[in-house]
Amino acid sequence: MQIQNQVQLKPFNTLSLDATVSHYTKVGNIQDIEAALEFAEQHQLNVLVLSGGSNMLLPQQINALVIHLDIQGIEVLSNDDDFVRVKVGAGQVWHDFVLYSTEQNWFGLQNLALIPGLVGASPVQNIGAYGVEVGEFIESVQVYDRKLKQTQTILAADCHFAYRHSIFKDDPNRYIITHVTFKLLKQPHLKLNYGDLKQAVGDNQTAENLQNQVIHIRQSKLPDPKEYPNVGSFFKNPVIKPQEFERLVTQFSTIPHYPQANGNVKIAAGWLIDQAGWKGKQLDMVGMFHKQALVLVNYANASLADVRKTYQAVQHDVDQLFHIMLEPEPVLYNSLGLIENHTE
Repeated sequence: MQIQNQVQLKPFNTLSLDATVSHYTKVGNIQDIEAALEFAEQHQLNVLVLSGGSNMLLPQQINALVIHLDIQGIEVLSNDDDFVRVKVGAGQVWHDFVLYSTEQNWFGLQNLALIPGLVGASPVQNIGAYGVEVGEFIESVQVYDRKLKQTQTILAADCHFAYRHSIFKDDPNRYIITHVTFKLLKQPHLKLNYGDLKQAVGDNQTAENLQNQVIHIRQSKLPDPKEYPNVGSFFKNPVIKPQEFERLVTQFSTIPHYPQANGNVKIAAGWLIDQAGWKGKQLDMVGMFHKQALVLVNYANASLADVRKTYQAVQHDVDQLFHIMLEPEPVLYNSLGLIENHTE
């Protein structure tokens, strides 16, 4: 393990924010993690765990130790006619793993193609797209428990997966994810719940075509972070009570909505933002993308303050029009490497 000082994190966060951290190390195994945590303890530094950098908002200067995960490997644990169990290192690129799974005729993850980030971050946010959430296919998550100072395995049932949520968000400073074990299908069972996806796939209902259509749709709507720095969907789709939905639909009859199993209704945040006039609108160096209102873009060399100014203006205008306060998806960090509440 090697500790570097005053490292620029701009290449490591997809919103391309200038952020210099006082201490930085890349880890490729559990021994490196233990050594890094010991260093942080000796020097009284907070620890900021960096994965793919696709879901974080960083300040200009951070006094902390960044542990950058680079644990590789794909290991088949068991394989039968119905399922394959595969253990994947947290440092594997998520999209590459999805492509690999399709090549191996493993099914389930095709709807999640082209989501940015690494495998280790996928359980934290319980990433999802086109009617699929990754938690459906996770058997267990292997972690280093900072509280107990040991490795352990957390079964999916104990991860408390929900919409864009998991136990790892409830207790963000306790666990460092090292591997994720997936239980994937050996027989194709395609999920085509979303209209535009079902139409795009058409009669060629194969896993490969489904994956290709997901990639095509995402590329047509979402900007490439290399060209337009962004963190993907910036706001969560709000889930509201049935009575609140009834109030909304009487005034806005075309509002896109998705009934939930518990009776609540999920509303399309991108539509709300578009209706509030923010699709393609820019505030100084930051704006909402012209093809997808849900994506916030850093058009120049924006700071965290610029980003906050813009997304708070979006929240305000949506709230004024719909009486719904949008919740940002990315994690906000302060100058000590600690997670902050967006409302503070």
